[in-house]
Amino acid sequence: MTAPEPHHHLDTIFKAGLSRVDPFQMIMDHVHLTGNLLEVDLEGNKHAIDLSGYTRVFIIGAGKATAPMALAFEKILGDRITQGLIVVKYKHTTPLGRIEVLEAGHPEPDKNGVTGAARIMELAKKADAKTLVITLISGGGSALLPLPLCCDAKGETVALTLAHKQKITRTLLECGADITEINCIRKHLSGIKGGRLLQQIFPAANLSFILSDVVGDDLSSIASGPTAPDPTTFDDALAILDKYTIRADIPGPALRALKLGTRGKIPETLQQGDPALGQSNNFLIGTNQLAMEAAGAKARSLGYNVVFLTSRITGEAKQVAKFLSGIAIDTALSGMLAQKPVCIISGGEPVVTLQGNGKGGRNQEMALAFLEEIRRRPDLFDDITFLAASTDGNDGPTDAAGAFASLEILYRAAAAGLSINAYLKNNDSYHFFEAINGLYKTGPTNTNVCDLHMILVGNTA
Repeated sequence: MTAPEPHHHLDTIFKAGLSRVDPFQMIMDHVHLTGNLLEVDLEGNKHAIDLSGYTRVFIIGAGKATAPMALAFEKILGDRITQGLIVVKYKHTTPLGRIEVLEAGHPEPDKNGVTGAARIMELAKKADAKTLVITLISGGGSALLPLPLCCDAKGETVALTLAHKQKITRTLLECGADITEINCIRKHLSGIKGGRLLQQIFPAANLSFILSDVVGDDLSSIASGPTAPDPTTFDDALAILDKYTIRADIPGPALRALKLGTRGKIPETLQQGDPALGQSNNFLIGTNQLAMEAAGAKARSLGYNVVFLTSRITGEAKQVAKFLSGIAIDTALSGMLAQKPVCIISGGEPVVTLQGNGKGGRNQEMALAFLEEIRRRPDLFDDITFLAASTDGNDGPTDAAGAFASLEILYRAAAAGLSINAYLKNNDSYHFFEAINGLYKTGPTNTNVCDLHMILVGNTA
């Protein structure tokens, strides 16, 4: 069956956004080797490094999108690469020749991730003043580099385990903490995050290429900032546990480690002024805003007036859906933002506080909540179509990027006898949309810059 035009247009617009933040192409377009001179020019951030001053080049990293980044560097540097290792999510790989790829678990860390993180730290430890280390970082790196904190806390042994990390990750995902809060705790219970990888790399020079999956593009939060200074503290980590009243749900050894950190018995994460920062340069290669702009350009080419809201959407997915549906109604009824046909685009990363035991992700939950608004007043949504989707192609622990919401989807649900409210209460958006062919599936995209939310009001016929 041919996709209805609004759904087809949303698919086309979304994929235009993905193309703009293709990490392989971004690096190929903005990193060049001329003789021995490696030159980088990314969004005005320029840097040149003479490779003749280095005897070895290591490439390391982790994240859902690091395989295409590594492929680009293999094409640029070729046999100048001495050794390399990246950790990616299962099935998010690309065949490489000189850089080893290890697949591991995401969003819940697994043993492969622990092995990969330990091996990356071993390789970083080998780096010396004549070594150039190129670090590739993208969203998912936090879960893919789960190196549990193990240290001597001034006489008290701290030895966290993978099981502790898995329990903490599940608790944080379920309580509704946002990614910045989750990463604050991850950093302070890790032997590699929060700049600890950069400390291991020092005194070698480091170039980090980073694809942002964090609202606001805070380098210290992307993959928990393995090569960036950390503005958070052990005190902040404990405050987050208290904010969500989950101290009792955190494994005892992890809670003890955080408390020891607040007493100065465990060194803080990488702080401003550390000498390792003087040997490092961070380059942001792709952001949610860039994806939004490209999506908007495609929408204009299809005949829509484009309105950008923000790239910083956060909060509960259900509440975001209500907010966006209200904007859509105003635009449809009065042309408040622009005259029809209109494409309204926003981005960011909402959260879902789990109350049920269903299957889904934040974008599918948002689409289902948007559909509930349509059900309440279908007369207001005659020419409104919504898509919320994750740019990495995996919304939560599912194989869908997101889902559509429209009157047509509502009619399918009614014909199937599905209760929107019941599925919302059980956080079971995946099975709801799966039953009525409302899921949006792209497969792994090899990029990751948060989510895009797009509303079409009116049509271009």
